[in-house]
Amino acid sequence: MKTALVLALSLLMAASAASAAPSFRFTDASGVHPGKPIAKRFTCDGTDVPPKLVWRGVPRRAKELALVLEDPDAPGGTFTHWLVYGLSPATTEWGRAGWSAYPPGGASTRSGRNDFGKIGYGGPCPPAGQMHHYVFRLLALDRKTTLARGADRAKFDHAIAHHVLAQARLVATYARH
Repeated sequence: MKTALVLALSLLMAASAASAAPSFRFTDASGVHPGKPIAKRFTCDGTDVPPKLVWRGVPRRAKELALVLEDPDAPGGTFTHWLVYGLSPATTEWGRAGWSAYPPGGASTRSGRNDFGKIGYGGPCPPAGQMHHYVFRLLALDRKTTLARGADRAKFDHAIAHHVLAQARLVATYARH
């Protein structure tokens, strides 16, 4: 009896492990790396284009992905550099290479308004002499948002509240000299 119980528990644990989603995370194929300085071309001191981001392990229940880039070290509090929402959960990377008629993530992908007051990406641009941390967060949502293009951070936060299934997070740095 004891052997049958141990065998049943072992099979149950193995089945649970097999059905568990892989770790939701950014991969080393991304153009930014944890704890490392962000390349100048992705900042206000360069061409101010977004870096390539590559991820894996999107939860199966995700209906949409959303991307946030923020600077928690900004003098006035957390500063939003980038909001993207409406990404298909089948999307596994974001980057300029290979774009066709639609941006990565599909035709429904929309950009929000950053704290520079512009729609789209605004790269790192800390005060001279200060190193800031930049947090890239990819959110797996359990429902699709209905946000229009150009939504601000408050509307974005309200739309995703209580709908985040999982989060991939990458923190990199940048300092202006």
